[in-house]
Amino acid sequence: MKEVMAFLRVNKVNTTKRALAEAGFPSFNCRKVLGRGRKMADPLLVKLALESGELPADANGESLTEHLRLIPKRFFSLVVEDDQVNTVVQTMIRVNQTGNPGDGKIFIIDIPEVYRVRTGDMAL
Repeated sequence: MKEVMAFLRVNKVNTTKRALAEAGFPSFNCRKVLGRGRKMADPLLVKLALESGELPADANGESLTEHLRLIPKRFFSLVVEDDQVNTVVQTMIRVNQTGNPGDGKIFIIDIPEVYRVRTGDMAL
């Protein structure tokens, strides 16, 4: 089994839920998270802007604070059989891909064992 973990845009939650259900994956976890990606501003420009107390009120000013700001995202997690991973991943990519930075990331992790809490038995 594998766990598919995805960090996706907030505005894509309903589309992702619907697409996963239609693809046969109605069970998953979704949490509110904060994080940031690789986009970085020039540290010297940030220092100068913060010292002056003034940031431009445009995209340039926003980019100066980008390295400090945590962006709201949604974290999806679902455990599926090995042969279902590609379907889940392609479904998530299809409905979340805009071609812009910040579309998200998907991680796949091996799940060597699963136990049912109610019985204590190993689950499949």
